[in-house]
Amino acid sequence: MNVMITGVTGFAGSYLAEYLAKKPEVNVFGLKRWNSPLEDIKPIMDKINLINFDLGDPHSIYRAVNEVKPDKIFHLAAQSYVPMSFRAPIDTLRANVFGTVSLLEAVLESGCNPVIHVCTSSEVYGQVEEKDLPIDEDTPFKPQSPYGVSKVAEDLTAYQYHVTYGLKIVRTRSFTHTGPRSKQVFVAPSFAKQIAEIEAGVKKDNTIYVGNLESVRTFLDIRDMVEAYWMLTEKCIPGEAYNIAGTHTCTVREMLGTLLGMTDVKPEIVVDPKLLRKSDVTLQVPDVSKFIKATGWEPKIKFEETMQDILNYWRQQVRN
Repeated sequence: MNVMITGVTGFAGSYLAEYLAKKPEVNVFGLKRWNSPLEDIKPIMDKINLINFDLGDPHSIYRAVNEVKPDKIFHLAAQSYVPMSFRAPIDTLRANVFGTVSLLEAVLESGCNPVIHVCTSSEVYGQVEEKDLPIDEDTPFKPQSPYGVSKVAEDLTAYQYHVTYGLKIVRTRSFTHTGPRSKQVFVAPSFAKQIAEIEAGVKKDNTIYVGNLESVRTFLDIRDMVEAYWMLTEKCIPGEAYNIAGTHTCTVREMLGTLLGMTDVKPEIVVDPKLLRKSDVTLQVPDVSKFIKATGWEPKIKFEETMQDILNYWRQQVRN
């Protein structure tokens, strides 16, 4: 079985590649930009096939699809940093929407008929009122950022290509997922890195800089997420959309408290205005019953274990 992952060097892509590389029946083909850092996939470089491509170049996408003739495609490549989407909305739309269109057109032109996972985001739902929780797949789209808008367009494009052309596309609306190797621009690794720097004495002050601590998030370990992605392509219905999320819901303040409970440092907590978004999604409590009913999946890794692994990862990074 040939399986293609777009964005294989990214956070989710590298973990998915690790997961699939353990399956003897799967040949993993990872699509990456020519200058993408390879650090996160270095341990499995001999087990996967790398192909250079660019979301902005439809020809490169077509060549990759036509060469591999994949049985499954996991489309994870994206501009995925919400704050960056405010600074570069056109680039965000170009990568996330036009890139997806180029991929789906490449599949049509190649004549292959893979199962295609199009990964969108819980950001499509935007700010949901408490009375409308939990968020299920029928919750109206109300995106709060250019990133959210791009993922709405990507989601609907994937649906349209299924309806019009019969492509076997399943969509996920993924809620907050984290783990070791997640970049420091995201909230849990940001806190963990600052704690590790204070512990190691390399931070100039005893301060942790934060954004909105009252946002409510539901956390899932990335290692559970990629298993869910595989099960999605094995058991879910083409044309459908599925929420995928963890079961641990808490405020960002409580998440920070969990990390601080794993260290002896007693930092000062300071709100950095630069970390506050122009419009923010502050209440994400998902309903994942549709996906669980379809697959039988459930998270295995406890929230505290995820936080400990993130902190230990950044302790090692700081020491190195």
